[in-house]
Amino acid sequence: MNELELKYGCNPNQKPARLFMKTGGALPVTVLNGRPGYINFMDALNSWQLVRELRRATGLAAAASFKHVSPAGAAVGLPLSETDRSSFFVDEAGELSPIACAYIRARGADRLCSYGDWAALSDVCDGDTARYLKHEVSDGVIAPGYTDEALEILKTKKQGRYNVVRIDPDYSGAELEQRDIFGVTFEQGRNDCVIDEGCLSNLVTDAKTLPQRAKTDLLIALITLKYTQSNSVCYARDGQTIGVGAGQQSRIHCTRLAGSKADNWHLRRHPKVLALAFADGIRRPDRDNAIDLYLSDEVDDLLADGAWQRCFKTKPAPLTEGEKRAWIAVQQDVSCASDAFFPFGDNVERARKSGVRYLAQPGGSIRDDHVIATCNKYGIVMAFTGQRLFHH
Repeated sequence: MNELELKYGCNPNQKPARLFMKTGGALPVTVLNGRPGYINFMDALNSWQLVRELRRATGLAAAASFKHVSPAGAAVGLPLSETDRSSFFVDEAGELSPIACAYIRARGADRLCSYGDWAALSDVCDGDTARYLKHEVSDGVIAPGYTDEALEILKTKKQGRYNVVRIDPDYSGAELEQRDIFGVTFEQGRNDCVIDEGCLSNLVTDAKTLPQRAKTDLLIALITLKYTQSNSVCYARDGQTIGVGAGQQSRIHCTRLAGSKADNWHLRRHPKVLALAFADGIRRPDRDNAIDLYLSDEVDDLLADGAWQRCFKTKPAPLTEGEKRAWIAVQQDVSCASDAFFPFGDNVERARKSGVRYLAQPGGSIRDDHVIATCNKYGIVMAFTGQRLFHH
């Protein structure tokens, strides 16, 4: 099949819409279930490139959770701790497959933003992954294959309408990419830059100890940025992204946005949050919304009489601002990457408040010396990659 008709484009008024190969060859994707739309396929093809690249760079199973052509989260398949299981709402007991762990981590990077996501898997989707996906609000999934068990489970999701797409793992895109904007055709070479540990060899700070776990986290952050709408900054820890700031016009706003998401990820693991006694039968999205409100300035609305009973068995004590600051202050060993150079040291100042100890950025600013000096002030290790990663 070299053409697939779509219901409409980005919006219902944008018709006709289709996928097709200009070469006349076969499409590299096969729809196994559902009817994916235009934005679904944009998410699917971008997210697949991310997880394929992450798999090659780390040698680990990789997954991503995409929304509106940017990742809400990305991760590799490291085992889950008990805290991970509680924070990510893992009900299934026993050891889980690496690809399941990868998606659970990717989804857990920002559960609020992952609501209604498109999932991407570097490896064959198995029963563990499908069972977790079945209970999450998601639009679809792309993978190089599916076990019979996984496909049977996924076909029951959304009354049988869940989108399941298989991609040819050997497919590589054309060297030249084209797109039309307002009737004008743009053409550029595909961004085939390789991101690997060699990108982290130019350590420009006084501190030069970069442990393997930090290298893996920086690779995750950099590859995530390659497929994130620019400007963008990404924080990562323990084999997964924990905060992605996408599409901001100012670099410091990217850093603040990603940092606030990273702080929220840490706070979700606070003992008070893990101990929240949710009401019986409450859905996962409602739990996510309740936790978000519990950690926000609007907590009084959540804990008001007549409101808290809808979410909790017993009224929880609030998490005070002092408790939040104290919890975030002890977080450490976070990695952070930027898709373009940091123009000022204020980005480093903000990043270190969220526990960042390792940084990667292209370098090339006229104020590189000030940025390096700010890192040296806090003992932060920073690599200049020499690669800008704008994505639009």
